[in-house]
Amino acid sequence: MDDLDHGSRNKRGDWQPTAHLEVAPLWSWPIRPARLLGWLAGYVWPWNAFFLATTVLWCLLVLPPAEVRQQLAVGWIAQLLAANWLGVFLFYGAFELRLYVLRTQGQRFKYNGRFPADQPSDVFWFKSQNLDNFLRSLFVSVPIGTAIEAGLLWQQAQSGHDLSWSTQPGLLAVLILIAPLIHEVHFFVIHRAIHWGPLYRWVHAVHHNSINPTPWSSLSMHPVESFAYFGVAFWSLLMPESSWLPVFFFHMAAFGAIVGHIGFDRLELPGGAAPRTTSYAHYLHHKHFDVNYCDNGTFALDLWTGSWHDGSPEGARLMQERYERKRARMNPSA
Repeated sequence: MDDLDHGSRNKRGDWQPTAHLEVAPLWSWPIRPARLLGWLAGYVWPWNAFFLATTVLWCLLVLPPAEVRQQLAVGWIAQLLAANWLGVFLFYGAFELRLYVLRTQGQRFKYNGRFPADQPSDVFWFKSQNLDNFLRSLFVSVPIGTAIEAGLLWQQAQSGHDLSWSTQPGLLAVLILIAPLIHEVHFFVIHRAIHWGPLYRWVHAVHHNSINPTPWSSLSMHPVESFAYFGVAFWSLLMPESSWLPVFFFHMAAFGAIVGHIGFDRLELPGGAAPRTTSYAHYLHHKHFDVNYCDNGTFALDLWTGSWHDGSPEGARLMQERYERKRARMNPSA
């Protein structure tokens, strides 16, 4: 497949899609039923369906019975951490190996035409973005997320209450459907917060060092950001008690972070198929810093708060106007 049939490449080798990003059709009037149905299908497939499938797998094969989780014992927590490490390593590693090590697609559909491995930098551990991102993701973020997950599973086991598919399938299904919406709002709020000056310099800058993100950049964070990010699971405390919910929130955060950091617009598959990755919105955030805090979510929070960039010249113009207004506020005498 020729990526120039779907976009253009500048002199630096950076590629951008011809099609501009669109907000969820809930906010586009008049509502077009066919587009709305397509968006609803995309809400479930493939990403949320994948997170749910891995949650089922963990609940069946990794999670111990409630009576075991009533004690904060090293055994079951270490088992959970090992499973989370293995899952993230295999999932992220598959994308990283194919796209950034073997480079099976070359630069086709790659937003930033360069590869981080070819650009050593002092801002990263060992001057390597790949190694820095790998170590931070696996040995900082995953343990912090697992600690939150384990604590919530321990707390839930104390009560003796646990929603299950056999007793209350309808309620559990509703909770699983709204959990991604909670994740979206949580991510937007904490993301805007850590872009505030001091928090950005002390915390979020670690993540934004990866201007040219790769899959391992997804969870490459300062420990404070990791805690805030995986803290989405604390919302389960306000919901009917279920051992499923802390696991599902962890999986949305751990596996879902990769969605905006693949760095390629399409994944070329055998047979000629090339599905889109939905990672362009967050790539623009890494490129421009203060746009698209929520990756084109259901609630279109960036649109309503003035930080939306759809990748078009008009989006670039609006972004530049925001920069100029911000500069004027910071330098009123200029």
